[in-house]
Amino acid sequence: MLSCGHDPAQQQENKKLNSLAVEYVRLGLAIGQYDTDFVDAYYGPDSLKPKQAPAKEFPKDSLLANTNVLMNELKIISTNSAVDTNKIRANWLMDQLVAFSRRIRSFSGEERPFDEESKELFGVVAPVYTEDYFKSQVNLLDSILPGKGRVNDRFQKLANKFIIPKDKLDPVIKAAIAEARKRTMAHYTLPAGEAFTLEYVTNKPWSGYNWYKGNYKSTVQINTDLKIFIDRAIDVGSHESYPGHHVYNMLLEKNLYHDKGWVEVSMYPLFSPQSLVAEGSANYGIEVAFPGDEKVKFAKNVLLPLAGLDTAGINLYFKALAIKGTLNYARNEAARGLINNTMSRDKATTYLTKYCLMNDETAAKSISFIKKYRSYVINYNYGLDMVKNYIEKNGGTPKDPIKRWELFGRLLSNEVTTEELLKK
Repeated sequence: MLSCGHDPAQQQENKKLNSLAVEYVRLGLAIGQYDTDFVDAYYGPDSLKPKQAPAKEFPKDSLLANTNVLMNELKIISTNSAVDTNKIRANWLMDQLVAFSRRIRSFSGEERPFDEESKELFGVVAPVYTEDYFKSQVNLLDSILPGKGRVNDRFQKLANKFIIPKDKLDPVIKAAIAEARKRTMAHYTLPAGEAFTLEYVTNKPWSGYNWYKGNYKSTVQINTDLKIFIDRAIDVGSHESYPGHHVYNMLLEKNLYHDKGWVEVSMYPLFSPQSLVAEGSANYGIEVAFPGDEKVKFAKNVLLPLAGLDTAGINLYFKALAIKGTLNYARNEAARGLINNTMSRDKATTYLTKYCLMNDETAAKSISFIKKYRSYVINYNYGLDMVKNYIEKNGGTPKDPIKRWELFGRLLSNEVTTEELLKK
């Protein structure tokens, strides 16, 4: 056993893999000099940051050449390594580099159709849902909502009862985050000194964002352009912080960067398969932290009184939200149509209001998100489904919450490829 750890060939392979990981980070940071949306977080050594100011012209060809060289060298390790850990690590890096190549081309103006782009950036093609499917779900919602008229209007009338007043927003959001943290801490030991800063911002295409700073610190921003409903407090608390993005980034930093010295995880490239896991796990984490009817109970007993809102109708609202969740793929169809030029902006807006049950301002914000982030939208719904299926097929079902938390924590602490997530 001891001799294996000191195998000269093995040591040489580990050294080579670490060297390639350094070049991977350097390459990602170089791309980020030009494409300011590319690097979402970096907490690695300052020595890997670009030493020179960016050139006047985007060096597309040299960046692509460097990407290809790295991929070829990693493929040799993936093919020949006798160590599973090295194979997994090399495959993860190669998948990330496929996304580098696509993003370099996209930044140069070489755009691809929606499904081809998502395959290259995130490693998957999201399923297509027909309009008949969305209509059937809307009809289901129609059957439970009171009153007559358009389903969206009736849903908005119900939802508007649960808008958090602006002067109550901060205590309500903080209460939701505190509860999500308490539930997460019951299952995970988080690094000492971990913390986040909460900020309220405007004029953003997204509703919430976690900016991970390294050293187990995050800045969580909440966009107040739009009305914030009571359920969003729970979703934001879980998705952006516990056990979502904040915890995901902390566990990678602790378990892989500090404990193993894997420098590649110190840089998080937004347009990469890592985001499929990051967004999918952050959305699934809401269900892990608040399983079954725990969300509605917490809203009724804690958040609504804190917001000064009546609890009447909250059970029906959360029942409607569950059906609305099955309509989330309609946003993919709107994005697919906009990017493939098969849907006008007006048609996509109609799709979002009719099938995603968005109000006009939320639909407009969603369109601006799609215009900026394109096929990234699949990470929220298809990513959620992939993570959920991965956890449950390995025994982390709602009937075994302890196992579910365990598997979820393992997912957040390792380099997981999309191929692994999809494995039968």
